Amino acid sequence: MENNKEYYLALPKVSVIIAAYNEEKYIGRCLRSLISQTLHHSEYEIIVINDGSTDKTKYALKLFTNPKQSLIKVITHKDNKGLPYSINAGIKIARGEFIVRVDSDDFVNENFLKFLHFYLESNPHSDSIACDYLLLDDNENVLDRYDCSKDPIACGIMFRKDQLLDIGLYDETFLYHEEKELRMRFEKKYTIERLQLPLYRYRRHKGNMTNNQKEMKHYQSLLLDTMG
Repeated sequence: MENNKEYYLALPKVSVIIAAYNEEKYIGRCLRSLISQTLHHSEYEIIVINDGSTDKTKYALKLFTNPKQSLIKVITHKDNKGLPYSINAGIKIARGEFIVRVDSDDFVNENFLKFLHFYLESNPHSDSIACDYLLLDDNENVLDRYDCSKDPIACGIMFRKDQLLDIGLYDETFLYHEEKELRMRFEKKYTIERLQLPLYRYRRHKGNMTNNQKEMKHYQSLLLDTMG
């Protein structure tokens, strides 16, 4: 009985961070892929930040949360705080040694967490690991496969939490291109290696943040200024 108690009190090794804003259409698909991982539930946690959603995201999240289970934890912001603020909020309360971000409109292969976690645990001198990804349309048809080192995205990268804290987490002033700004600072001190398996599913649809070209250009200019 004592051994069982210690088992349930064990800290998760991996923390998955998801920031969601008005994602009632996609958040369910995202969470289903994460609760169906081959990594045992005792070894990871899912932290969802509902960032001031005004649609039915809150209701959709309730369908996946059970007070008797601790796999999914939901943080709710009354007002929209922005993506980098929300991701940082999740990282700060994360209990896992490893952090990986998944966008709320994307989903992952069932071996996503197991393979990335195994890689970092097996290679203690590796700082972080990113996997390749499949680009999908809104109906989940595969459009292409991408090399994460040549065409990097914000998600599908497993970091060591202490290293993210060391560089100061995400810059909350970057409402777009926050991942590029973080990566720029991260790679000044650490490395991101590549796992040549397409474990991440990156969905392209009309609601993608990356479709807001005006805002993207503004923060791209800020990023270039930061780079000097």
